[in-house]
Amino acid sequence: MEAPHSPAAETAHQPAARLTLTSPEQTQELGRRLAKLLRPGDLVLLTGELGAGKTTLARGLGEGLGVRGAVTSPTFVIARVHPSLVGGPALVHVDAYRLGGGLDEMEDLDLDVSLPESVVVVEWGDGKVEDLSEDRLHVVIHRVVGNTDDDRRRITLTGVGPRWADAGLAGLTA
Repeated sequence: MEAPHSPAAETAHQPAARLTLTSPEQTQELGRRLAKLLRPGDLVLLTGELGAGKTTLARGLGEGLGVRGAVTSPTFVIARVHPSLVGGPALVHVDAYRLGGGLDEMEDLDLDVSLPESVVVVEWGDGKVEDLSEDRLHVVIHRVVGNTDDDRRRITLTGVGPRWADAGLAGLTA
């Protein structure tokens, strides 16, 4: 028997927003604006090559969420928890670059325990953390190649699952 037709399911993996940014400051500002849409339980995956701006975006998310501590690359510690200073959710910032074993290694970090009350942001998480939540936000950052301006980035935001169906991502392009 065929599943009933659902327009939300049809658009669940369609990019909700595409932006071109021209500076690290704009990338950080996007993070601050995106933070206003986030709530406890949100899983955000950041994808992009080394130096694309994943940590810069995460820094903006931290500022927008009003968390304690400087949001820096957690490459060597793998995960950092930044508690909220304003009564909102904590930011759990994870760098999965050195983790190759997928969800088994990620389970050691107990992200599933942190997820309900935190915003969990995972750099290099594609193919490793999707099983943590059926609702997640994928943020892909591409450098614009062949341009004299090395700071140009194309950002694609794609919400997966019902949580992101009407979350206001398209409004980030304004």
